Amino acid sequence: QEQLVESGGGLVRPGGSLRLSCAASGRTFSRYTMAWFRQAAGKEREFVAAITWNGDNTYYADSVKGRFTISRDNSENTVYLYLRMTSLKPEETDVYYCAADGSGSSGRSYYDTAQVYSYNYWGQGTQVTVSS
Repeated sequence: QEQLVESGGGLVRPGGSLRLSCAASGRTFSRYTMAWFRQAAGKEREFVAAITWNGDNTYYADSVKGRFTISRDNSENTVYLYLRMTSLKPEETDVYYCAADGSGSSGRSYYDTAQVYSYNYWGQGTQVTVSS
């Protein structure tokens, strides 16, 4: 059974750093584009970053460019997705979700890559709180 499990969330002070991890198993996630989204209570889920199956291409929301870095490790049985976050801001207090695009689609536009509807596998989320 496929599953995506996030970890690494927690409390961090403004300006601080965190690294989120996602372990994806149960399917050939090594062939899928994967992404991070985040969602605050009462708000829509928003795109943070994505990475193609081989890591050749990465995409970022404008608000995180230069501060966040997405990466992946395509191990044999489990794919590990990472999000390194620096210079964190209080308004980035959200639940962060790992997602995978298992549709087999290739060559998606940036617009489609950044949409929730492009992903059909989701983790349960990990809470990140940025506060002094």
